[in-house]
Amino acid sequence: MGLFRRRGPKRDGRDAPRDPEFDYFSADEGALFRAQVREAFAEQGLEVSVYADVVSDSAGRQFGLANLAAVLHNDDRGPRSWPELVRRHVGMVLRTMDAPSALETLPTDQIRSQIYPRVLGSEGFDPESFGYARRLAPGLYEIIALDLPESVMMLTDDALEPLGDLPYLREQALYNLRGLPLEGHETVKGDAGMRFEVVLGDSFYTASRVLALESVVREVTGEALTANGVLVALPFRHQLAYHVIRDTTVIPTLNAMASFAAAGYADTPGAISPYVYWWRDGTLTQLSDRDEDGDGLRITVGEEFQELLERLVAEGEG
Repeated sequence: MGLFRRRGPKRDGRDAPRDPEFDYFSADEGALFRAQVREAFAEQGLEVSVYADVVSDSAGRQFGLANLAAVLHNDDRGPRSWPELVRRHVGMVLRTMDAPSALETLPTDQIRSQIYPRVLGSEGFDPESFGYARRLAPGLYEIIALDLPESVMMLTDDALEPLGDLPYLREQALYNLRGLPLEGHETVKGDAGMRFEVVLGDSFYTASRVLALESVVREVTGEALTANGVLVALPFRHQLAYHVIRDTTVIPTLNAMASFAAAGYADTPGAISPYVYWWRDGTLTQLSDRDEDGDGLRITVGEEFQELLERLVAEGEG
């Protein structure tokens, strides 16, 4: 899992007509992608109707295409890798759909040992089925997921009920999260002291480590957090960026992280948020946003963060 994504070879240029649903594909690439999806399902003995962003079988089951499309788009080998990736994905989806539910076959203790908290953007789940979801910030939620060998099952209200009380399950999920190994770490540096750390990995819960930020920071750099808090960004499920706030380097770092989060969020499987947040004692406050025309970024700070910046500037001058 690289820090910065590269576009693969032999892709159509941006001047080619674009796919109406997935703009990062040309129209021809989009048609090729959907044809390969149809073929992969047919190889599994299932005829499907293919639409812009979903396929449907005769039983009415639907399979979304957005995540798979983003996976292909971000694979640096280009379209030559698509057939194998599509076949593998379709096979995994059908095995998961056809297999008995893990909630019915696994012992309760084993299920509890495989649950993790997962942070999602508001488009990542149906709120009606996840009434217990904890709101972390506008458009940002925490749910509980069951980790399985080939898939991740997001647990609904009904699925959680027989497993125990919600506070207990959340604590167990956080305990499991803290026990996951850190897969990778890189440091981004720039002018004027700009610096932030990026934790990255193939785990679906890498970005969700924001829920255990103190232990992450301690393990990555050995730093202790301060009352000033931390800048954090979680553009997609495989990345968590952070900067411990100590001095005025927070100012150039905030701008850099805003661009980093927006770029990482775009066209990515498992996208979570394109924004930067101020973390204090587990509370997240949004600091970046899209500008009024929707094409650029802006930094929007409240009174408390502004007071923090003024204090850091005064301390630096002193």
